[in-house]
Amino acid sequence: MKKILGCLALGLVTLAASAQWSNPGADIPAYNAKAPTRPLPAILSGNQLTGEYFTHPYQAITYKMAAKIPAVLHQQPCYCHCDRAMGHNSLHSCFEGTHGAACSTCMKEAVYAYQQTKKGKTPAQIRAGIEKGDWIDVDLEKATM
Repeated sequence: MKKILGCLALGLVTLAASAQWSNPGADIPAYNAKAPTRPLPAILSGNQLTGEYFTHPYQAITYKMAAKIPAVLHQQPCYCHCDRAMGHNSLHSCFEGTHGAACSTCMKEAVYAYQQTKKGKTPAQIRAGIEKGDWIDVDLEKATM
């Protein structure tokens, strides 16, 4: 009986200790809740979309899509968590340099945001879809044709 109570107590302590990591909404990466109030840094374009980071057509096309919706990307989180590793403050930051071309998460989220913008969705609605993981099934090869 003591073993059962001991295991039960250990289980409850483990459950209580892990509760801080069980909130799915608590791990949302950095984003900006409102549209930018000043000009954003430029998204790479033109001749910048060549070289070792742009070996697949969908990489350059994704950047071109991103350039059409900079304010929307400014309001989206990036689930590769580059906010932690690189100090990014939104999905827009990924496309200011070559990081977006090297990361399928960034590209899929940007393509998803572009597609949803074309469907008339607001940045907040797009963010809700990104937070739910609706971008995960984006096929970069097909979506950028």
